[in-house]
Amino acid sequence: MTPFEQACIEHGWRRPADFLQAFNSTAAILGEVVTLTDRQLRRWRQPSPPEPRARAWRVLHAMFGVSPSDLGFPGPPPGATVGIEPLLAKKGTSSVDRRAFLNDSLGVAASAGFPPALSPTGYFGAVGTTHLRELREGLRSLYQLDDAYGGGDVRSLAARHLRRVRRVINTSRFPDTIGRQLQLLAGETAEHCAWLAYDADDQDTARRYWGEALATATMLRDTSLEILALASLSMQASYEGRPRDGLDLARAARERATRFGSPILQSLIASREARALSLMGDGKAAGKRLADAMRLVERHGPRSRPSPDWAAFHGHAELDYAQGLLYTETGHHHAATQYIRAALAHQDRTYGRNRALYRLTLSRSLLKAGDVDEGAAHAMDSLEHLEEVESARVLRRLHEVTDLLGGHDTASARDASEQLTEYAHVRGAA
Repeated sequence: MTPFEQACIEHGWRRPADFLQAFNSTAAILGEVVTLTDRQLRRWRQPSPPEPRARAWRVLHAMFGVSPSDLGFPGPPPGATVGIEPLLAKKGTSSVDRRAFLNDSLGVAASAGFPPALSPTGYFGAVGTTHLRELREGLRSLYQLDDAYGGGDVRSLAARHLRRVRRVINTSRFPDTIGRQLQLLAGETAEHCAWLAYDADDQDTARRYWGEALATATMLRDTSLEILALASLSMQASYEGRPRDGLDLARAARERATRFGSPILQSLIASREARALSLMGDGKAAGKRLADAMRLVERHGPRSRPSPDWAAFHGHAELDYAQGLLYTETGHHHAATQYIRAALAHQDRTYGRNRALYRLTLSRSLLKAGDVDEGAAHAMDSLEHLEEVESARVLRRLHEVTDLLGGHDTASARDASEQLTEYAHVRGAA
């Protein structure tokens, strides 16, 4: 018997229905918008349970009066708190990383030397490279959390981190060299806030943050940040059904990227151009630009000019996925499945959100190609990824797959459709 099962019995929750009722009641009392399914509870009762999400973690802590870590759960997840104390045991994240995005949300003083209150002159003390390094590490941690979990749960942490950077800029003393780096960090953080809002399908907020990032890049004459903002706005324009704008923005980014000489950066921009061209109905030109993007990735080697850190995600998996989407839009669904399989195989496991999106997209292509049983199987497998991901873009793909499953009268399709519908209902309620 696992520690979690033993604790449930000790509290009188012998039946799953009893525990679910107690969980939902506790969540309501705490004001936590979270719902637990039978399937999730079964996974929690296993010898190696998955890490609960932050909201569920707080409910479990309140129910049992001890940290869920003491019940055999891994974690705690990012953002989980008990009272006003941060839970700082997230594996793979340093204490500096956690402080950078948790301190503001918990209302405690920063721990890397920032004074807890304003001085009589109205300013914090002098800010140096140590503080700058801590703030930048906070942004790096936000990138890692986004890759793993998606934009839904991380975006509030990013907004708080941006507010902290801005507060340091406006209430501290520093030399001009540090000031420029702080302004650049604010622009990069605003850009990441935009990406997280985009992933959460809050496009107006994303556009506002990208506008701030672009304004900062212009003020600082920082070409790298400008390229990032333009390439991101291109992606958003295509997503919103404005492919002509997407193409123009991608070409503007390409003009500025020429002097960098980075094959990865040029490949990324070429893939954004290809996406826009495909949506404009110019499949031939889209295929050519995508082939260019693939050749550029092949050119990347130890002696190549390095790409910016923010372009690290771009590679074979991203391009295989883009090729799969291109075939999907032209109705070649069998060909699409080959590339999306390759994208899933190439995708690093640290990119949890992308793996969920790729698997659902593969399911969609298989269903459209008539491979119903395999498509249904991949749809079911996607649930394992989805339980740890907060991404409106991924949930939109989930609804597409659920609708497709509903159009097939087979046992596998009906079962998968029921499971996905139940999951979507729970997520919608949360």
